[in-house]
Amino acid sequence: MRIEAFNHVGICVQDLERSLRFWQEAMGFRRTGDLRIAGEPTATLLGIPGVDLQAVYLECHGLRIELLHYPSPGSVGDALPRAMNQRGLTHFAFRVENLDESVARALECGGRVLEDTRIRNPELGAQVVFVTDPDGSRIEFVQAPGDPEAIPGSSSQD
Repeated sequence: MRIEAFNHVGICVQDLERSLRFWQEAMGFRRTGDLRIAGEPTATLLGIPGVDLQAVYLECHGLRIELLHYPSPGSVGDALPRAMNQRGLTHFAFRVENLDESVARALECGGRVLEDTRIRNPELGAQVVFVTDPDGSRIEFVQAPGDPEAIPGSSSQD
C-alpha cells in the first residue's frame, strides 16, 4: 500500500452556519468546496440510514477540514470537549502570533476557552491554551518564539 496524499479531517457540526463563521472568521480557513448527498450508497458508507449530508470543505496552511452537517437524521452527542486521553482524535494545534487576540476572536465567533488549561512558560516565552469550536472540538493555541513550522519541543524551535 502507498498513501498518495493527505485529504481531509471531518468534523461533525450541529449548526453549519455557526461553524462556518467560527472556522472562517476566527481560524482563517477559506471555503474551497461543497457537497450535498443523500441516500445510498452514502448511507451504507457512513452507517446512517436515510442520511442527508451537507459537507463544506475549508483549507488553511495546507490543512483541509470537512464540516459535516446532517439535516437528516441530525447530529448526536454533546458539545463537551473530549478527554485528552480518550482514544481517537483529541485536538487540532495552531501556532498563533498573539494568544490573547486569538482567544478573543474564537470567543466572538462562538468558541469557548478552557481557561483551566492556560499555561505560561516565561523561560521559553511560550503560552498555550485550549479553546473549542462551537461543537466542542479542542483546538490548541500556541504562542511561542522560533520557527512556527517546528515540532513542539524540538531544538529547531529556538
